[in-house]
Amino acid sequence: MSETCKSRLVSRCARSRSRECGFTLAEVVISTAIILVTLAGVIYGYVKTTDRAEWSAYSLAAQSLASQGVEQARAAKWDPQAWPPIDEMGITNFIQIEQLDVPKKGPPVLATNFVAVTLVSSNPPLKQLRADCVWVLKYRPPGNRGPFTNTVITFRAPDQ
Repeated sequence: MSETCKSRLVSRCARSRSRECGFTLAEVVISTAIILVTLAGVIYGYVKTTDRAEWSAYSLAAQSLASQGVEQARAAKWDPQAWPPIDEMGITNFIQIEQLDVPKKGPPVLATNFVAVTLVSSNPPLKQLRADCVWVLKYRPPGNRGPFTNTVITFRAPDQ
């Protein structure tokens, strides 16, 4: 084989190897875009998970506050068979404004607890105790951040 044929063969092999050894600019751009989209999805998922966990903490604190309101009304003395009849509960509504019990930096989140006592039946005597705890997350502008309501409803007879 002549020298020119050998040199042509070597240059052809070198060119074909250079095409196989590296990436084109389009492949690099597409792979970078795929990595960025995946990374953005992971970060977005982390942020949403943290927001949901924080909302759940506030919701549980509001549920606890509503339960406290019902328990406070339930602790009142009610004995219609005593002489004179005792009814410290009455048929009433009262409002409590308290801070949600969630450890946090920044401004406190206040909740309004609406407690209502209504007579359901007079024979047999039965009252309904209802507490609605309304709270708002004001520090987060995007999305639906309230008002949210947690409700507790229970019934009470005089001997309980």
